[in-house]
Amino acid sequence: MTTYNLPTTEELLAASQLPMGLIIQPLAQLRPGEIPIETVDFGDAGPPRCRRCNAYINPHMIFTSGGRRFVCNMCLFENEVEPMYFCNLDMNGRRCDLDQRPELRSGTVEFAVPKEYWGDKTLTAAAYVFAIDVSWNSIQSGMLQQCVEGIKHAIWDEEGRSRLVPGAEIAILTYDRNVHFYNLSFGLEQAQMMVVPDIADVFVPLGDGFLVNPETSQAIVEAMLDMLPQLFAENKTAEPVIGAVVQAVRLALEKRGGKLILFQTALPTFGPGALRFRDDSALYGTEKEKQLYAPQDDFFKDLAETCVESALSIDLFLFPNAYVDVATLGCLSSITGGDTYMFMNFNAARDGLKLQGDIGRLVNRPFGYNGLMRVRCSNGLRIAEHFGNFHMKNSTDLELAGLDSEKAFGVLVKHDGKLDDRTEASFQVALLYTTMDGHRRVRVHNYSTPVTTLLGNVFRWADMDTTINFLSKGAIAQALSKPLNEVREALTDKCVRILTAYRRNCASSTAPGQVGDMNPSNGKVTLPSLVRASYARLAPDGAYLLENGQKMFLWLGREISEQFLQNVFGVSTLEEISPGQRQLPEIDTVTSNQLRVLRSYMQSLRARFLELIVVRQGLDQVEIEFSALLVEDKNNDAMSYVDYLPTIHRMIQTEITTRPHEVHTSIWSR
Repeated sequence: MTTYNLPTTEELLAASQLPMGLIIQPLAQLRPGEIPIETVDFGDAGPPRCRRCNAYINPHMIFTSGGRRFVCNMCLFENEVEPMYFCNLDMNGRRCDLDQRPELRSGTVEFAVPKEYWGDKTLTAAAYVFAIDVSWNSIQSGMLQQCVEGIKHAIWDEEGRSRLVPGAEIAILTYDRNVHFYNLSFGLEQAQMMVVPDIADVFVPLGDGFLVNPETSQAIVEAMLDMLPQLFAENKTAEPVIGAVVQAVRLALEKRGGKLILFQTALPTFGPGALRFRDDSALYGTEKEKQLYAPQDDFFKDLAETCVESALSIDLFLFPNAYVDVATLGCLSSITGGDTYMFMNFNAARDGLKLQGDIGRLVNRPFGYNGLMRVRCSNGLRIAEHFGNFHMKNSTDLELAGLDSEKAFGVLVKHDGKLDDRTEASFQVALLYTTMDGHRRVRVHNYSTPVTTLLGNVFRWADMDTTINFLSKGAIAQALSKPLNEVREALTDKCVRILTAYRRNCASSTAPGQVGDMNPSNGKVTLPSLVRASYARLAPDGAYLLENGQKMFLWLGREISEQFLQNVFGVSTLEEISPGQRQLPEIDTVTSNQLRVLRSYMQSLRARFLELIVVRQGLDQVEIEFSALLVEDKNNDAMSYVDYLPTIHRMIQTEITTRPHEVHTSIWSR
């Protein structure tokens, strides 16, 4: 939550200038020591729900009339308790079976649900389809070889055991101007290739053998993967047909859903959804810049929406050496709940380790598909807007073809009346989805927070990580309708107005030139530093925004400061580093061992594979790339943090002296 004390009225919220919203990460992995999420099965009756608002039973509902009724904490409707769920209350008004009811004592719980929740999909373990571009660029860059190694390591461990959940199935296909399917059935001596040249009306040429068990068909799948680099070594085709591939896989998985992982090397200028080159550097920084961040046409957008209906989630790995139009192709991943990975000018020696690491992280983290999510809130509040990678047919339900443990969503909350500060405000997130091992579940998160009439409490309990996460999601959404420079300026303006509101209302006795201690986390420093750091991620040429920002920040859930504000560690001289060496040497020295332990720890904290690169000061060309990531330095046409902070202070003083009582609205609080 952006603040853990909600203001009672919209006017009080406007006075704070803080956004009021939630960052929701439904399938977040548990931290070490946390209790596993329990699953509750109510049989064919399904979980108890409020008869008015359909909220699921939760710890914040109040039982009355000796246990025969319960009052919904969302809408305050008094419900009858079904006889099968009745239990007497103790002298404190609590159910006597509270300790045996996870749904009444845990903030998060999963419900096993009856067939009426299943929909029209067959309940099976997840299907993973790997579609590999084998055109000329793929061969020449070394991507194909590294991709093959990454897929093998992601599916099987060192002992040859499958890393996937029991029952999961895999499929491999390749493509250039044609689409190549492979029969990988157990018992064949080798894989059988089937070529579909009619990409205008693509079809799946086989039923059995397309999806196979990774354990029983391990030998034939590995042999086929090892054969691919040699099989296509002389391929001169340079036009990979990504549109036809997605259409074919959607047909193959229409009845079950799953995950499609695409590896694409070039702008698709041939076949269904063919795109044109439209990059124009003259547009950057102008009013027309926003056109570059929107899709060229609706083909891939419409295709992605049909994939949502088929519960097919798509992840993109892009390896261009020229313009590739992420804004258009990215619809496949953003609408279906997938990821987009960018490897510009891919070099096998330089980027191979990271590619293999990213494939492994993507395939092996917890995953769900065929999802539907709704956020409910208590009386006096309403959900006004959603941010993230999803599809919506109405104003309340998020349709998620797939989502994993790293996916998060932003929700803008508005007042729908005056809140009562004698009670708490409640939120409930309900996610109906199919688990990766093929079970239909509803995961429910419940959250309740105090309400206050004091502006000081709103600031004191503000969460800066969540606030900048929320503002960043809003900034990315605004980039589709406003020039990027305006979006960046709006971030600074929002920062100034938040700090001005605190200075004006909660720290009026502070000496001029100081902001005051905004909260225990020192928000007066944290908020400007995070806003300034976000500038490096909203580069003026739009490259980072589209390649990583728009497709990453919209789903970023963990503390965003880990992504914006990196730590720099000083180490002793590594004399064993040879010229041009990018990786840490695997030698038995104290420094080398300590750095490898540090690397492993840092990698465990990240959603994506973190590659540790050796940069020798004054000797390596990559030092320039490293310098551009120093967010407190002057770069990307933005001032250094040392200059930025005094500028923020001057703007605050100007706001206070020229507009002492003005209340502003913004793109994040509309």
